[in-house]
Amino acid sequence: MKSFRYRAVVMRTGEIRQGTVEGRDREAAIEALRVAGLMAIEAVEGQPAAAARARIAGAQRKALPDTIGQIAVLLDAGLPLDRALAMAAENARDPVRAAAVLALRDRVKGGIPLARAMAEAGGLFSPMAIALAEAGEASGRLGSTLARLATALERQEALRQTVRSALVYPVMLMVVAFGVILIMLLVVVPQFETLFADLGGKLPPITAIVVGISRFIRDYGLLALLGGIVIAVLVWRWLRRPDMQMKLDRRILNVPLVGRLVVEAQTARFARTLGALVDSNVALPTALGIAARTLSNRHMAASVGRVASGLHEGAGLAGPLAATGIFPRLAIGFLRTGEETAQLGPMLLRLADILDREVNNTTQRLITLMTPLLTVVLGIVVAGVIAAIMSAILGVNDLAMQ
Repeated sequence: MKSFRYRAVVMRTGEIRQGTVEGRDREAAIEALRVAGLMAIEAVEGQPAAAARARIAGAQRKALPDTIGQIAVLLDAGLPLDRALAMAAENARDPVRAAAVLALRDRVKGGIPLARAMAEAGGLFSPMAIALAEAGEASGRLGSTLARLATALERQEALRQTVRSALVYPVMLMVVAFGVILIMLLVVVPQFETLFADLGGKLPPITAIVVGISRFIRDYGLLALLGGIVIAVLVWRWLRRPDMQMKLDRRILNVPLVGRLVVEAQTARFARTLGALVDSNVALPTALGIAARTLSNRHMAASVGRVASGLHEGAGLAGPLAATGIFPRLAIGFLRTGEETAQLGPMLLRLADILDREVNNTTQRLITLMTPLLTVVLGIVVAGVIAAIMSAILGVNDLAMQ
């Protein structure tokens, strides 16, 4: 796949739009623009396909559930797969998204199964999506299987967006706090420092500390910032080592409150993936191996991967997973109930719903506590700077006498 920079006219409004689109060649890129409602003015081969693919992956994480849901509805309505893919591409507003769906259609029309086409799409589709598509094709229930996939992806994205939205206000508060403190140290304190220097004498300890911090930031602030960046990059590269990532992920699970939140979030993702795969008649060892790859915590993924590699068809699942000691008791209880009642898939999906709700509630509580805590810390720091200045001002007479 190649990437093309384009300028095009929106056919409905006449607006000029520009960006990048991916296609096998220039004609395929222009076709992708056309189905997205754009008339190409120019299309020139541009940035490497890898960079474009990274942008596609980010865009598809949000738009993919809607597209897959449309394809599922069209398939259930009796349309052939290539026609359903073509119509989904026509309904896509983003040319990049339309190009990705058209690429799938071209491969399917060439006789390649949908699951294989998704696997060859350069990492745009998760292992869960590929496995579900393969299971749907094998069972002849591709429409219902894709609908289940779309639901799972929607819930994952909804939880991600909820957490991200909840973090917006605390992050903004921290930025404002840092800005206010920096302005006071760089602008306000130096003005009083000149006054204190003219008066002479010994400053109160708290004032001397604040003045010293202000002077250090003004004299060495840029060097300290550059040094901090270098240290951060070195630490980041050190933590990127596989052995360190494994150790860090294992220790995160033991952090009070945060560890529990990570375990519940990871277990919810694992349960939803495994439940969808089992419900689509994917063999349990295969489904467990795929679900393990969806875990971002490497310690949990490695533990589940060892269970998957040692699991035989027909063997129990709750016991080996309980032996790892990484899953909450609630999850093990649901697994045992699902195995005893032969309802493992529905029980896992139900478990995922419960844990998603618990993660959402816990995150909201943490942020509710974090916001006033940050406000209090900001108030204390600002009040400390003001108190340092006021204590020196109130002692101006003493300084003058000295």
